[in-house]
Amino acid sequence: MAAAMGMFAYAQALGEDRRAHPTDDLTSAMMNAEVEGEQLTPAEFGSFFILLVVAGNETTRNAITHGMRLLTEHPDQREIWFDDFAAVSKTAVDEIVRYATPVIHFRRTATEDTRVGDVDLRAGDKVVMWYASANRDERAFENPYRFDVRRPLQPQQAGFGAGGPHFCLGANLARREITVMFDELRTRLPKMRTIGEPAYLQSAFINGIKRMPCAWD
Repeated sequence: MAAAMGMFAYAQALGEDRRAHPTDDLTSAMMNAEVEGEQLTPAEFGSFFILLVVAGNETTRNAITHGMRLLTEHPDQREIWFDDFAAVSKTAVDEIVRYATPVIHFRRTATEDTRVGDVDLRAGDKVVMWYASANRDERAFENPYRFDVRRPLQPQQAGFGAGGPHFCLGANLARREITVMFDELRTRLPKMRTIGEPAYLQSAFINGIKRMPCAWD
């Protein structure tokens, strides 16, 4: 908590400085932008900063951990990826995120009366989106319960938001981090594998792994 408050204070001070002394950077652009006559306050920028820090940490590290478990359970897919790492990485990383689905659900509020499927929604109704359900939708993905590192990128898996206004800001960074981690594992510890069941985080929001025993030859 102390570290989080320290990051918040840092971001708030940065926002205040860029409001008063703008430079050619993203923080200055955000702090001096106006939408319908309103601007971000330094406190709001601090909260936004914390959101980005937490979102990028929790989801990516759990995707990597689930990825190691999946590659252990599917050695044929591990061989396909590691034997042609550069060519397969793009689809392999998105398949890990699809299959693992680190975020379980989000809630949205309907802004106007509408209809989704065969359900009528009124403005103000709260709607829960289950990412795991979307990522295993047989109408979108062929054989959705199969882990396939060469699965096509279209349609997009829902872990990063599947496009649109809620698409994950850090998607490309997360993809890069996951790729780099497995490239290092491939070259430094190519025979690393899980050797026991993971201890899962008790959460209805994050599909997280707290501990997972691994070994290598």
